[in-house]
Amino acid sequence: MLRQVRLFLALVSVCIAVLCGPAVAQLSDRQSEYYQGWVKTADRAETVIEADRASNAALENLRAEIHTYRDDFNRARGANTERIQTLDAQIKALGPKPEGDATEPEDIAALRAHLEEQLNTLQVPQIISEEAFSRANGLITEIDQLLRTRQTKELLERGPSPVNPVYWGPAWTDLREAGQSLFNEARRNFGTDVVHENLRDQGLGIALLVAVAGVLLFFGKHWSEVAGNYMRQFGGQGSGVWTFLTSLLRILLPWLGVWLVVKAIVMSGLPGFRGTLLLQNVPYWAAIIFYFDWIGRQVYVLQEAQGFKRLTAKRVAELRVYLDVLAVLLILHELVDLFEQIENISDATRAVVGFPVTIVTALVLLRVRQIRSTEAPLDADDGSLARGTGLTQLIEFLRRALFLLGIASPILAVIGYTNAAEAIVYPAVKSLVLIGALVIFQRFLTAVYGWISGQGEAAKDSLFAVLIGFAMAIFALPVLAIYWGARETDLLEVWSRILLGFDIGGVTISPKNFFTFLIVFLMGFGLTRMLQGGLRSSLLPKTKIDPGGQNAIVAGTGYVGIFLAALCAIMVAGFDLSSLAIVAGALSVGIGFGLQTIVSNFVSGIILLVERPISKGDWIDVNGMMGYVRDISVRSTRIETFDRSDVIVPNSDLISGVVTNYTRGNTVGRVIVPVGVAYGTDTRRVEAILGEIANAHPMVLANPAPNVVFQGFGADSLDFEIRAILRDVNWMLSVKSDMNHEINRRFVEEGIEIPFAQRDVWLRNPETLRVADPAQDSAAQASAPASTPIEMTEVDLSGGDGDEP
Repeated sequence: MLRQVRLFLALVSVCIAVLCGPAVAQLSDRQSEYYQGWVKTADRAETVIEADRASNAALENLRAEIHTYRDDFNRARGANTERIQTLDAQIKALGPKPEGDATEPEDIAALRAHLEEQLNTLQVPQIISEEAFSRANGLITEIDQLLRTRQTKELLERGPSPVNPVYWGPAWTDLREAGQSLFNEARRNFGTDVVHENLRDQGLGIALLVAVAGVLLFFGKHWSEVAGNYMRQFGGQGSGVWTFLTSLLRILLPWLGVWLVVKAIVMSGLPGFRGTLLLQNVPYWAAIIFYFDWIGRQVYVLQEAQGFKRLTAKRVAELRVYLDVLAVLLILHELVDLFEQIENISDATRAVVGFPVTIVTALVLLRVRQIRSTEAPLDADDGSLARGTGLTQLIEFLRRALFLLGIASPILAVIGYTNAAEAIVYPAVKSLVLIGALVIFQRFLTAVYGWISGQGEAAKDSLFAVLIGFAMAIFALPVLAIYWGARETDLLEVWSRILLGFDIGGVTISPKNFFTFLIVFLMGFGLTRMLQGGLRSSLLPKTKIDPGGQNAIVAGTGYVGIFLAALCAIMVAGFDLSSLAIVAGALSVGIGFGLQTIVSNFVSGIILLVERPISKGDWIDVNGMMGYVRDISVRSTRIETFDRSDVIVPNSDLISGVVTNYTRGNTVGRVIVPVGVAYGTDTRRVEAILGEIANAHPMVLANPAPNVVFQGFGADSLDFEIRAILRDVNWMLSVKSDMNHEINRRFVEEGIEIPFAQRDVWLRNPETLRVADPAQDSAAQASAPASTPIEMTEVDLSGGDGDEP
């Protein structure tokens, strides 16, 4: 905070110096020290970058110093923004300055000058901060580029070949001397008075630390099991949650014991310079061993993952051994790097000492690649990869990558590219174990979710499992980047650029305003849904509005609420609506060309809700599809047909097409029941019976009264129709069925016949169907039964029209 205050005062002093002259500037020299310090640092950085002779550590320190300045200038860029906007509004309220010879009133001119002076005083610090920020940003970019160039050069640099026997002797000598120096250093320290005094004064504490460490190392496993049994009392049996936590305790307690032992040795003062550097890394190396061993014991989690075939017990034991060996190899690699830092050995010795570790690591990776399920082997050579789950494909990708890395790294090391070989083989080991850990922790978090939600094993296929896996993969990307050579400052720089935001169409989108927009919009959306629920369930049912009108009000409230929520979110997030208007104009062009149908359906949906030619619950017929309107949404309308299937109709079809609404306004409708009687039946009697049937049905309205129509003389019957108005047309089919049953019953009682269609077939020239030979004809007639019918086809009937004999 003090630094920001000093920066602001310095910038103000510069502004005052610019606006008010050198006399005032001399009074503000102390306040401008911060800015002058930045100018000196920037000039020095430009000189260092141009010379390109500084070490990497010096460049990193210089970059950190510039980064601090840049953060301060970035914060100063937004200082007094609200006050500047207020002054701009005040100046605009005074109107434009008079042009030409015209003059404005003296009071207004004085007020305008005063406001402009205040505005300049506040704007100049922002301008200077913007310039300093841009300069700092450019210097950081140049330093990063310089460091990346050096890193690439070092990675591709070819050094001595470790297989050259000339370097073996000096390398062995350097190793022996390093070991002797470490031993002699510890022996000399053991005989000093300082060590004796430490043992005498802190002996009890050292002994206590060693005792506690021994207890944790020998009894940590038993205590973790006891803690696990205690935790299982809280429930969740079968979920694996407590078993997972117990496995973490199995490695945490022994590691704590190792840390206490190291602490006790350091307190004694026994190790010297070399021993201290080694002991500082022992807890980290112990963590590597415990971590890799824990991954090996959690292999069963990988086996139970979706799409992964089970390994045999022999394969599991083999994989655990390889993981432990890889942990030891990683520690040996760290020892080689530490050996190089402490003893300042030659490049040849470094290549020779590190070569065996690299070769063994590559061989172990190749062996790990060969471990696969024996139940359903995956042949990567013939392309018969099982297209199951994403995990199966990931495993196959890792197998291919391990093969390539295991072959490439020894070849590079042999020909002298030691840095390149180590830069691919050891990150591959770390990445492999990290991926395994991600899968294990994803399964654990999914198990916790399944236990809490009560889903159990079903949680493995839930959306939560997918989302948590995706989130963990995103968070693992920076770790993987560091494994493969990225600098921490590179990742911090990327994060800083993300925080600054991206300019899209004049609108700056940063994580801050994006999440502000998202939170405000979600709050508005939630309030809109709550309001819709209250209207739908509490308020509107108590009114006299029909269901269609209630649905229209609820839908309209949703549209207005979402629009207002988006508008409020944009305003709170600080987006410039004038800039968004440009983006909206560009989008409108795309909408006009590519989204015409969607926009047409949207507008049609608004018309349906406002004009309400159809409403929810109406019985309609559109394009030959008949059913009930179940939902009217923004783009389409859902109709439920009588066979209980849903038909999605675009809203534009309902507005521009012909729609029959059987229940628009009311449910009153007409039913027509046709019936035919045989010729010769008393038509008046039939009319009276049908009238009685129609009037007797409870769904038929008495006013207007039903009527019976003698429709005409049909081909087979005398045709009548019952025409009645129903109080609810939705019961049309049921009413028609009831009337047909009653007509059949009454006609049977009255002896009235309901005829069926009869047709007489007349054959023209039937003699053509006879055979030509009379003898064969007689034999056929003698052998055929007298009642055998003559088989006819449509071809035989094509010669006559059926009206002549």
